[in-house]
Amino acid sequence: MSRHEQKVTVDGHRLTLTNLDKVFYPETGTTKGEVLDYCARISEHLIRHAHDRIATRKRWVDGVGTPQDPGDVFFEKDLPDSAPSWITSRSIRHSTGPKRYPLVQDRATLTYLAQLAALEIHIPQWQVEKGSSDPGTIDSTTRHPDRMVFDLDPGPGRGLADCIEVAQLVRELLNGMGLDAYPVTSGSKGVHLYAPLDASASSGQISDVAHELARSLEADHQNLIVSAMKKTLREDKVFIDWSQNSAAKTTVAPYSLRGRFTPTVAAPRTWDELDAPGSVDQLRFEEVLDRLDDHGDLLAAMAAEDSGSAVDTAPTSATESRDRLETYRAKRDPKHTSEPVPEGHGGSGDELSFVIQEHHASTLHWDFRLEHDGVLVSWALPKGPPTDPEHDHLAIRTEDHPLEYATFEGRIPKGQYGAGEVKIWDSGTYETEKWHEGSGITAVLHGDAGGGLGGVRRFALFNTGEHGPDKEPEKNWMIHLTKDPPETPSTGSPRREAASSADAESAVAESADVESAVAEPTDMSPMLASIGDIRSVRREAEEWAFEMKWDGIRALAAVRAATDDSSGSIVVTSRNGRDMTTVYPELSELASCVDVDCLLDGEIVALGPGSRPDFGRLQRRMGLTHERDIERERKRTPVHLMVFDVLHADGASLLKTPYADRRERLHEIVAEGENIHVPSAFEGTVDDAMSASRELKLEGVMAKQTGSIYLPGKRTRTWAKLKHASTRDVIIVGWRTGSGERSGTFASLLLAAHDADGLVYLGRVGTGFDDHQLQTLRAELDRLTRKTPPLDVPAAESRDANWVRPSLVGEVRFGGTTDAGRLRHPVWRGLRVDIDPHEVTA
Repeated sequence: MSRHEQKVTVDGHRLTLTNLDKVFYPETGTTKGEVLDYCARISEHLIRHAHDRIATRKRWVDGVGTPQDPGDVFFEKDLPDSAPSWITSRSIRHSTGPKRYPLVQDRATLTYLAQLAALEIHIPQWQVEKGSSDPGTIDSTTRHPDRMVFDLDPGPGRGLADCIEVAQLVRELLNGMGLDAYPVTSGSKGVHLYAPLDASASSGQISDVAHELARSLEADHQNLIVSAMKKTLREDKVFIDWSQNSAAKTTVAPYSLRGRFTPTVAAPRTWDELDAPGSVDQLRFEEVLDRLDDHGDLLAAMAAEDSGSAVDTAPTSATESRDRLETYRAKRDPKHTSEPVPEGHGGSGDELSFVIQEHHASTLHWDFRLEHDGVLVSWALPKGPPTDPEHDHLAIRTEDHPLEYATFEGRIPKGQYGAGEVKIWDSGTYETEKWHEGSGITAVLHGDAGGGLGGVRRFALFNTGEHGPDKEPEKNWMIHLTKDPPETPSTGSPRREAASSADAESAVAESADVESAVAEPTDMSPMLASIGDIRSVRREAEEWAFEMKWDGIRALAAVRAATDDSSGSIVVTSRNGRDMTTVYPELSELASCVDVDCLLDGEIVALGPGSRPDFGRLQRRMGLTHERDIERERKRTPVHLMVFDVLHADGASLLKTPYADRRERLHEIVAEGENIHVPSAFEGTVDDAMSASRELKLEGVMAKQTGSIYLPGKRTRTWAKLKHASTRDVIIVGWRTGSGERSGTFASLLLAAHDADGLVYLGRVGTGFDDHQLQTLRAELDRLTRKTPPLDVPAAESRDANWVRPSLVGEVRFGGTTDAGRLRHPVWRGLRVDIDPHEVTA
């Protein structure tokens, strides 16, 4: 036997391995022997994902070569006649005749293929019949895939970071369909994204769904994404290859080597590490083996998942839910009415909104609208909202309206549906106490100062089930004013002169004016933004200004300007009124950066790599109380104040001054310092702003109507948060015992939020923590220990739980919610000491 050959026994089968010192990857000197060693060590995990799938091989008999002299490569489908008889195979019918493919069922087969220089193993998304030894020919077009795949490939001018950005967008859509998403850096240029299926649909149906998803994303992100197969269209775009869901197509198997100039691998990744796309690169085989030792198979859950989520396979509607605005759109012509006629549903903000509009149509009535499920659920009240608990009023259920209707005022032209004058009678936020679709609703409405309700009111709506003149019992409701609250007496009547939205804003602003030259920030809360809809902002682009969204904590700063006789002073408070002045002493610089006494609004941030806000780094500064600890951490992690608004200046209130004018005044009175910054508003379209935000790797964009006034403590739709990913606040109610490296801290945190009946369970989060957070959080949790759970938690998740008082608030990023209200793929972002637990609602 040649000294270059070696006889081995693998899984009981004898194999001859040759030319073990032959170099397969010249740039790194990686030999055939090292490739065989990798295949042996990775076999358990690669086989887990390739099992029962026919394997097409990509072979480099003489190695991959170099950029100057690439090696020869060819695809191989048929298993050669010389192949060992013990290799499991299946014959697949093709238009050119049947072909016999191997199945990578064991380490011996994988070793045999590596000996033949089959560096890449490509497999379909469907499996052959499990346990069958029938070698009969299979028609691949009848196969039902058990997973969906998207191959995200960067065109010229784009890179891996852009593919990761697109992967996040695809993930959001998949999560919205009830599907989990698992990312794999392809080992080549892009990213593969897998979603487990229940194998109930055909390959053709799944391909149609995938194609529709890709087209939908392309329509929303035309500057970034292309879904057409034509290569000439891929310049400066990321191509979403949906076609690999076809029964005849294959994708390189997870953990397979790639035939690149260096030995990279199709490597599973976590969403946590993809949060910093600029720092992600393709992984080499040595790195993948090390990661397996540390983390195990990140795709194991996908291989084992028995998905119960069926995919709607109708190709034209696979990504759409019921269109609740279909009736609304059918009754309106956007060319002839100023009413909003959006293309899709909206997304709910952090708080639910209501509006009551006085409608002078053919008969005077009041339109009562509550935000629910992305629309305004609407009733017409012929006599207006009741003012006496003893007398209920008729409420006629009408079609759902878009969320944008909450701010609509104006005249609907004659000849159009609902023609007449519409005025906002009252608006604000509300809490749901009960919502039984089609039968009964109880809600507590928080009206604007000066609005028709006169404060806080609780209403109950109930369906009477009676047949009215319209013969549609589902439309016939009654509305009842309960005896409790109110917190403030009602002085309004539905028939008194209506208060416009402008009047209401002025009343709120006037009530918040401060007589002194400088308002202490504890006297008021910052104005809040709603979760925005980029399509709505895009339609009204001329009315909006854009700021980058800084990933930190909100702060109001009352400043006494430095003078010749004084160094000035500042008082800094959080959104919930907590004094943070001593926690961030470097912000005292602000007193020397202004020339008048003023009250400013801004965001405190800590900067990480590339001078970008890093919320994780800011955690090191939050909650410190001892001067020595603050000073020590200040040297390691200095903070900065991003100032974006001015509320008072030089003795005058600016609350009722339009946003655009406040910004001009802000730049006049605040100068840049070492830790003080006044970022300019972004000039351009909302799409340009979002693109710039992504390039800067920021959290998103704040869109603000240029004419909006400042409403302290109010969450309004004149300010909109446009985020690249969903985040929310959560309450920590417990933690699960850790093991291994986490045996001294915790495995995961149990999360909750408040609803009308108390705390509700949101699930658990176990990723996103660094070592510092694990240690400090565990110490904090130990101080809050309680013996009993503060809410009901499923037994499977409470078996080893340790309970704590529900007083710590954190923030997570997540990919949607399940039908049971659990967060999908939550990732920890940090504690929020600036937010009161009672503000965290489900």
